[in-house]
Amino acid sequence: MPYTSGARINTNIGAMNALGALNAINNQLGIHQLRLATGKRINQGGDDPSGYVISKKMEGRIRALSAAVDNVGDAQSVLGVAEGAYQKLADILIQMKDKQVRANNGAMGAEELSAIAAELNQLMTEIDDINDNTKFNGTVMFRKTAASATYDRSFQVGEGTTEVLSVTFAAITGATSLLSIAAGSVTSANINSLSIDAALILVGAEVGTIGAKTNRLIIKDANLNTAITNTEAAKSRILDADIAKEQISAVKLQILQQTATAMLAQANAAPQVFLQLFQ
Repeated sequence: MPYTSGARINTNIGAMNALGALNAINNQLGIHQLRLATGKRINQGGDDPSGYVISKKMEGRIRALSAAVDNVGDAQSVLGVAEGAYQKLADILIQMKDKQVRANNGAMGAEELSAIAAELNQLMTEIDDINDNTKFNGTVMFRKTAASATYDRSFQVGEGTTEVLSVTFAAITGATSLLSIAAGSVTSANINSLSIDAALILVGAEVGTIGAKTNRLIIKDANLNTAITNTEAAKSRILDADIAKEQISAVKLQILQQTATAMLAQANAAPQVFLQLFQ
């Protein structure tokens, strides 16, 4: 930094030095005030180039993990709809099993057996209705017949594209397939031909599979949220400003700003001393 005796008044080096110091202080003060205003230590790439790149990479990971959490929630919803329908099918099959056992009662007459057969036909019709009406976002989820399309969807449940959970319902759960007799075709003579026990095993297996996947998704959701929290903490250490530290720096610079301004004023007035040489 150049210095001068002050006798050369055409160029006031002292004032220029003071002005340069004041400008530098103002620049630094502006940086700290911006950090206090935004809460961020890095507001542009020039503040910390490597930190900016790393923080943006972490932000991308957080966004991906958050989207995966949403996907997990949607998968749980799909499984929940299916499980509710399967449980209702199981309830109907248990009710039908009760009617089938009651029909094997020698004390019942033809009218009673016909009434049981009619009730079983209605319950089978309801099974078909459940298959038709179990939908998610307008897509039918269950296979009523062998010709029905299989519901098969994939959900990305992690940061990477390979972290995928497949949700499929391939079992054929229409009344005819489940019970070996078409709905409306049950008579007092073929009540015992209904394959209710096998149907209960099939539906129970589907509920078990759904339960296992649901448990996996619950664990996955917890892990994803933990990863999001940890990544947010790491990003915060790089990107966010330490408000207490920034406030201390800002106060120090405000004091220096005042002293630099005072020194600039004194430096501008200093050449007037040499006017005494002309008295």
